[in-house]
Amino acid sequence: MNFQQLIPNVYYPDISDGLSMFVDCLGFVIGHNEIEADQPFCVLNRDELSIYLFGHKELAKEHNPEFRFVTKDIDAAFNKISTSHPEFLHPNLNQVQLRPWGAREFAIRDNQVCIIFQQW
Repeated sequence: MNFQQLIPNVYYPDISDGLSMFVDCLGFVIGHNEIEADQPFCVLNRDELSIYLFGHKELAKEHNPEFRFVTKDIDAAFNKISTSHPEFLHPNLNQVQLRPWGAREFAIRDNQVCIIFQQW
């Protein structure tokens, strides 16, 4: 058995909130666009990653995902995000910190998703 990619489904009450986080802040691009449909949907891509973003108020109430992005240059990621979109920095992890398990981490969040950036 060979897996190539894990693609999460992320639900937002308003899909524009997710676009602000993933496209504007993190540099994902829209690979498939049904944002104006009755049930908004798009596929976001960056590097080897993909995310399926949905506008769905009811499912968004049930799902508040947390993701980890592993990087080899956490300082560059932090500097870019903290400069361009400081409003997304998570209040509990708003600086790069060495965690007890040995990874360096910081986090961002919006009203639906938390993303932890990690460098081992």
